[in-house]
Amino acid sequence: MSELDLDFVRGHFPALRPDLAFFDNAGGTAACRPVIQRIGAHLETSMVQLGGTHPWSREATARVAEGHAAAARLMGAAPADVALTPSTTVAFARLAASLGPTLGPGDEVVVTDLDHEANVGVWRRLGEGPEARPGVQIREWRFDEGTQALTEAGLRAVLTERTRLVIFTHCSNVVGAFHDVAHLASVAREVGARVIVDGVAYAPHRAVDVGALGVDAYAFSAYKVHGPHLGLLWVAPELRATLVSRNHFFLPTDTAAYPLEPGGVPHELAAGVPGIEAYFDALAAHHGDPDRAALFARIARHERSLAEPLVAFLRERPDVRLMGPATADEGLRAPTFAFAVEGMDASELPPRLDARGVSVRSGHFYAHRAVARLGLLERGGLVRASLVHTNTPAEVARLIDALHAELPRAPGSPGASDA
Repeated sequence: MSELDLDFVRGHFPALRPDLAFFDNAGGTAACRPVIQRIGAHLETSMVQLGGTHPWSREATARVAEGHAAAARLMGAAPADVALTPSTTVAFARLAASLGPTLGPGDEVVVTDLDHEANVGVWRRLGEGPEARPGVQIREWRFDEGTQALTEAGLRAVLTERTRLVIFTHCSNVVGAFHDVAHLASVAREVGARVIVDGVAYAPHRAVDVGALGVDAYAFSAYKVHGPHLGLLWVAPELRATLVSRNHFFLPTDTAAYPLEPGGVPHELAAGVPGIEAYFDALAAHHGDPDRAALFARIARHERSLAEPLVAFLRERPDVRLMGPATADEGLRAPTFAFAVEGMDASELPPRLDARGVSVRSGHFYAHRAVARLGLLERGGLVRASLVHTNTPAEVARLIDALHAELPRAPGSPGASDA
């Protein structure tokens, strides 16, 4: 029996339909109905400028403020420390631009070759190219090629007394393995470095609590957690106090919103953020879970049950190279499975599965440096099947059947050529 009442779950998602088994969730999940309703309501009744005294403006201001408050609760943070941005890419770009002026000659910034480029490129530009800060050095924390994981040894190899920032991912969008953020952050703090983490691939699967991680900034995408197309950026008060504002000189800097939201946030999308909470609260109440931690533990167990047959299928294929841990263990990884098939360009597979009503994706997924280092760019990158709790066992069975039909005959299997 599933950990989740999937009829109840899927009833909240008008985009989900029985003729399409959707496994491109790591690129963006379906929006839940409470989010859609709140966005529509704001557009219908409150699409006016904020900060006015008339009733429409007061309502609009309250809705956007509640969007910030809901974003903060989703991160386990205080509203003053959270900014809403058009995407996580924009969030990191603004944060890097705000921190850049605080760095000087000899300061070092550590980035990885595993992260999504959103959390690599903006920081590398502080030490490389026409936007570089004078004397700032970039050091690369390289992932272990065998496990595709970031390791403590790899971090220690690039840390020095001049390290000012350490930037890495909670969960790679092409590997799926969880990193022990709290431990790695404690290692970075041994040299006094501040820590910035990309949580985009983690947040759809586990509850986020920035206070427990020991980091200085954390971001993820609401549209990958069934919400609107926004980035959620948390900045610890101590780091926020050092930021150079990206906004008008006369605006206050006592919250994260003004310095990191030049031009403001799309009002209707901010108004939709509380809908994410409303959905999770309804899910918890329906299943009798006392809090969101218990709900996400239930979600993790459900995702494991979904992933187990897929992992078993991929593991049995000698011609498939699966990225990350070859397990469905919810303590080790998210149900995001990227793989390469021997003798097949990754781009060949998604159209074949589309014809079978199964949606996956291929490419480098903006983890360009990682896929290049793995030698897979010339083969179209990776195929990625990414699951979330809205998926069903029947959909996973359809995925496996489709893969079985469309993958080349594995060596040694019935019908395989010996030529």
